[in-house]
Amino acid sequence: QVQLVETGGGSVQAGGSLRLFCAASGFTYNGARMGWFRQAPGKEREGVATINSRTGFTHYAASAKARFTIPQDNAKNTVYLQMNILKPEDTAMYYCAARLYAGFWNPSIRTADFPYWGQGPQVTVSS
Repeated sequence: QVQLVETGGGSVQAGGSLRLFCAASGFTYNGARMGWFRQAPGKEREGVATINSRTGFTHYAASAKARFTIPQDNAKNTVYLQMNILKPEDTAMYYCAARLYAGFWNPSIRTADFPYWGQGPQVTVSS
């Protein structure tokens, strides 16, 4: 049974940092494609960052470039979202997602590409 358990959300002031954790189980992590998405109230879910767990290829949404990174620890089946220089507009529920077979790499982060989802920690950034 595929499980994605996220931790690390919380409240922070603008300019601060947070690290989200996503512990994956129930599938072979090395070879999967992992992603982070977020959804703010009244808005559609949007992709933030994605990584091919085998090659380490990454892709970021424009809003995340230069501020967020998506490191991973294959030995722990864990992917992270390191968020720096946070802004109030980063406030949202953040979701970890998985596609069990990464397939050919394409630089996009689409919700339709990820069949498995975590429950999502809340991130709140105050000004």
